[in-house]
Amino acid sequence: MLVLTLLQLGRIPYAEGLCVQAEVVAARKAGRLGDTLLLMEHPPVLTLGRSATRAHILATDEHLARRGVAVHEINRGGDVTYHGPGQLVGYPIFDLRGEDLPGKRGPHLGPVDFVRLLEEALILTCKDFGVPAGRVAGRTGVWTLPGGTIPEKKIAAIGIHVSQGVTSHGFALNVTTDLRDFDWIVPCGIADRTVTSLELQSSRDPAPTLAQAANSAAANFGRVFGRQVLAVETLTDLLAGSEQASADLYARPTK
Repeated sequence: MLVLTLLQLGRIPYAEGLCVQAEVVAARKAGRLGDTLLLMEHPPVLTLGRSATRAHILATDEHLARRGVAVHEINRGGDVTYHGPGQLVGYPIFDLRGEDLPGKRGPHLGPVDFVRLLEEALILTCKDFGVPAGRVAGRTGVWTLPGGTIPEKKIAAIGIHVSQGVTSHGFALNVTTDLRDFDWIVPCGIADRTVTSLELQSSRDPAPTLAQAANSAAANFGRVFGRQVLAVETLTDLLAGSEQASADLYARPTK
């Protein structure tokens, strides 16, 4: 049975999330655990990827300081992005050399192919809430589909890092995010398109919650990667390979 281990951490500071991710990445590199999906939410924070330019932060340092918004320079791909309440952040930690990865044709799955799989899982997640979404050529991430004169809008950002064949960082899906906070930046360095959220795009009443989006994303990662999703309660359980892990397969939400 192929397994994807899931750990949901709730809302934690960004720096704490990085520390958890580092521990899991080290354990994955050492072969002490299998492929893992970390899901969490962060207080407001800006992150700069490897190709970021500081000019894409539009807010002043003083404004960010008054709001308690930290800025982190990190090693993922991509430009500047925002994390905050109501946004589902996922760190899929996979060994790209695994024999069971879909689409793998050589000794390892290519990083771009891995990103396409992340996009597919998030496209399916949007679909679960009645939001048509897809890809835009030349632009990483997940976008709402354009209609009439309305252009596509970005609903999920993606940026990863690969070291010794193991991935880190991942995606940020806007669920109930306060989109006004994106005014602090040029999101992902893209000035000619805006961002949106599941809450704004879904016609469902009540609107999707972060917990519902997290469960949907976990199920769709299992579907796309052909895994049974096995949930653990704590980081200690994860790193110990706890026998207390829940063996319940996450079912995709019913329509």
